[in-house]
Amino acid sequence: MKIKCNTEHDYQPAISLYTVSGVGSCEHTPPPCWTLNHTASAEKNVIGFINVEAPSYWDTPFAQPYFDNTTKRDLTATVGQVALLRCRVRNLGDRAVSWIRKRDLHILTIGIMTYTNDQRFQSLHTEGSDEWTLKIASPQLRDSGIYECQVSTEPKISMAFRLTVVVSKAKILGNPELFIKSGSDINLTCVAIQAPSPPSFIYWYKDGHIINYSQRGGINVITEHQTRTSKLVIARATPTDSGNYTCSPSNSDQASVVVHVIKSEHRAAMQHETSTTSSLQHRWSALILVAILMCGIR
Repeated sequence: MKIKCNTEHDYQPAISLYTVSGVGSCEHTPPPCWTLNHTASAEKNVIGFINVEAPSYWDTPFAQPYFDNTTKRDLTATVGQVALLRCRVRNLGDRAVSWIRKRDLHILTIGIMTYTNDQRFQSLHTEGSDEWTLKIASPQLRDSGIYECQVSTEPKISMAFRLTVVVSKAKILGNPELFIKSGSDINLTCVAIQAPSPPSFIYWYKDGHIINYSQRGGINVITEHQTRTSKLVIARATPTDSGNYTCSPSNSDQASVVVHVIKSEHRAAMQHETSTTSSLQHRWSALILVAILMCGIR
């Protein structure tokens, strides 16, 4: 008769001997048997050979490599900042993962080996993980385009990633040169709207040195990462606070502004000088206009 063993195991390696005790049951020391053809007696224990045809491991659907579609495939990077393209492959087995640049079909990496003279490209992989990351150090505008993560199955399977490289520049709102009355507050706002992602930090510098909060009281910085905005407030400014102020986001080019803190009489003098200059310009303009009209009459 044909006897099938009751087991929850699937596709165990074949064994050469089995023991049958009674009809329809199997006694085994692991691994268990699956299906056997033998005439068994209900009264006697029979020892025979298993006849099993297990499917090939690579023929089973769950064993084939496949991509994890949850990874982000449309990425934006800033010029000069590191770009990371993450590809996750499940059930890779002994297959190899390659990164290919689509525009010229250039093989950049195979496994963790780099196959390009451009050393900015590198494959990152941690032993035992499913992630294969293409790292591009200091990407440039020309690096924008499609990159493929490819697995050496037959036929090959691949997943496309789109990289867009942009130039991100910070901006300090207002004029590039500011005149602040002594005793007033210096209020500067820096934005990095072009940044592809919120900056991890935004530092403020004065004359090339990071602003030291301990040397002077009344300095306050408010940074809102999601809006990519940072505000620098210096209370009760004095002439010593004059200088070049720079904001430097982590993922954008820096921006600068020149601040002049002047005493009130200097401000008045500057305003008078500006008013005098403007008055003279108007007078000269009027004289020139009169001369032109007289020439036209003649």
